[in-house]
Order: sequence, then C-alpha cells, then structure tokens
Amino acid sequence: MANLRDIRDRISSVKSTQQITRAMKMVAAARMRKAQERMMAARPYTRQLKETIQKLVERSEVKNPLFRESKEMPKVLVLVMGSDRGLCGGFNTNLFRVIEHNLHEHFDEHMKNKQLSMICFGKKANDFFKARKYPVIKDYVGFFDHLQYKQVQTVMDQIIDEFQQGEWDEVYLAYNEFKSVISQKKRFIKVLPVESPGEVVSSDKKAENSENNSKDLSDIDYLYEPDPEIILDYVLPLFVNVQMWQAALESYAAEQGARMTAMDSATENAGDIISDLQLAYNQARQSAITTEISEIVSGAEALSE
Repeated sequence: MANLRDIRDRISSVKSTQQITRAMKMVAAARMRKAQERMMAARPYTRQLKETIQKLVERSEVKNPLFRESKEMPKVLVLVMGSDRGLCGGFNTNLFRVIEHNLHEHFDEHMKNKQLSMICFGKKANDFFKARKYPVIKDYVGFFDHLQYKQVQTVMDQIIDEFQQGEWDEVYLAYNEFKSVISQKKRFIKVLPVESPGEVVSSDKKAENSENNSKDLSDIDYLYEPDPEIILDYVLPLFVNVQMWQAALESYAAEQGARMTAMDSATENAGDIISDLQLAYNQARQSAITTEISEIVSGAEALSE
C-alpha cells in the first residue's frame, strides 16, 4: 500500500495542475470570444469582395499579372499557419499531417528539384518543418501575439511583388478554418495566381430569398469608374491580402477554441485522478488504522497474560 504522505503530495500536485488548466481554459475562452468577433466581422467583407471581383473579371478583357498561368514545373511557395504555443490538442499536428500529405502527393518532384519553399507563421510550424528538413526560408515567430492587418499586408505585399517578378509561380496557404469550438477544417488553398472566386452566394441564402419572394441581389450589376481593368489592378492585391487576413483570424480563433477544449478535458481528467487518489488515500488510511487497532489489541492481550 502506498505511503499516505506520498498520496497526499500527489493529490496536492494534481490539484495545482487542475487550477492551472482551469485558468488556461478561462483565458482561452475570453480570447476566443474576441477572436471570433473579429473573424465573424471580417467574413462579410471577404465574401462581398469575392463577389465584386467575380463581376469585374466577367467584364474585364485585360489579363491582370496576378491571373497568369503556371509553368509546367512551377516554383512553389507554401505559407503555413500554426500556433506559437502548445497545449491546444491536435490543432497543429492534424494540420501539419494534412500539409505533409499534400506536399508528398502533389509537390514531391518540386521538393526534389528544389522548386518548393515554405514560410511558417508561428513557432510550432517553424519547429515542426525545420526539424524534418523541409525548405523553410523564413519564419514569423510571435506573429499572432498582436495580430493586426498591417502585419499581414506587409508580408503579402512582399510576396505579391516577388510573384510578379517571377520568383514564385504558385503560392499556397495552409491553415485551420474555424468551424466550432471543438472543430476546425484543414485548408490548403491556392492564393496566387488568383483564381476566379466563382459563385459565392450560398444555397441557404438563395433558398431564404426564394421563400421571402425577394430578388437575389447578387444578380445586380454596377457602373464602374474609371473602368473595370483599373479597379481590378487595385482590388486584386487587396483581395489576396484579405484572404490572408481572414485566414489569420480563422486560425487564431480556431487555436483558442482548440486550447479551450483541451484545457477543459485536462481539467476533467485531473478531477478523475484526484477522485482515484482520494479513494486510494482513504483505503490506505483505513488499512493503517486497522493495523494500529490490531497491534493495540494484541498488545493488550499480551499484557493480560
């Protein structure tokens, strides 16, 4: 039977850990609410910008440099959004597994020919891919500590310039999209060259408009000044920046949701361990009391004889 003092020390240690995980859960919940508000506020702007670009593309006869076609063996850049801190369950490892699968399935020849490079956002992404000898050319550790649009704009403006100069032929972005507190969708999308956004009006929205007998506003045309081509030259880089910004907001909100879920699970597990230890402590204490009583009785009988 374990020593009573050892069990007491173990219970005290687990209780301290439980207090830490509970506090981390509360902090993650507060951060997630703020991140979710920013993320949800940005979604309508991103969606409307896609609609606008779709209309501009349909009416523009001039090919923008950001629409150029890729070469047969393009120089590829992959942007990876991880986290700076751990204790967030499978948030990083699940995404990194998807990225590795995509790299080996679609870009194996590129890696062999040194036609692929990576930029990592977050310490965990940087540590993971550098440790496995992937071609990481730059990292942004601490990127999510004070997340602002200006950070994203600075990074993406440089990448757009490099793309236009021919340093990259294709640019991909990998991140976790926020679905719910306990669920994230792993995304691996092409951001350059820009592809036609396509129809962005959801079927739910169309059904709602149909039920309300209201006109679908996505069919409305606009007058453009000075002309669609000039507007497209300005809007396309903005669209790339906004895509990256939306991904950063989604990733940060998903990270906090994953951390909140992981810390909640850890707190519950600590409670289960404490219950088991308390039971073991009571059993050990009862055994010790029984032994002491037996020794007292035996001593009393020996004295009476």
